[in-house]
Amino acid sequence: MTTNGIVSYRKSSDGTTLHAALRAAELDVDIADELRDSLASAAAECSCERLSLDLAEVTFIDSYALGALVSARNSAAAAGLAMALVNPSTPVRQAIEVTGLTEIFSI
Repeated sequence: MTTNGIVSYRKSSDGTTLHAALRAAELDVDIADELRDSLASAAAECSCERLSLDLAEVTFIDSYALGALVSARNSAAAAGLAMALVNPSTPVRQAIEVTGLTEIFSI
């Protein structure tokens, strides 16, 4: 498993999924760029089919961070990975639903 400041990564035992778990409770403008860049880099370097982003520990997300997730999703897609959001906390799920992003994210 590899870890940077805000994300921990591990591959599934069959090598098809890259699991990413966020270590930050708040996703906001202060860390959104770092998150986006980390996810994009991990997707580009991985030979997996899927990127699974666990949002269970995230209690707050702002619009800038939502944009970073969209950008990361696009980077993953360009690298051939499908990105799914897993276990979003209630506030994160509500933010995704209110903004209409449920149509582009698999949850």
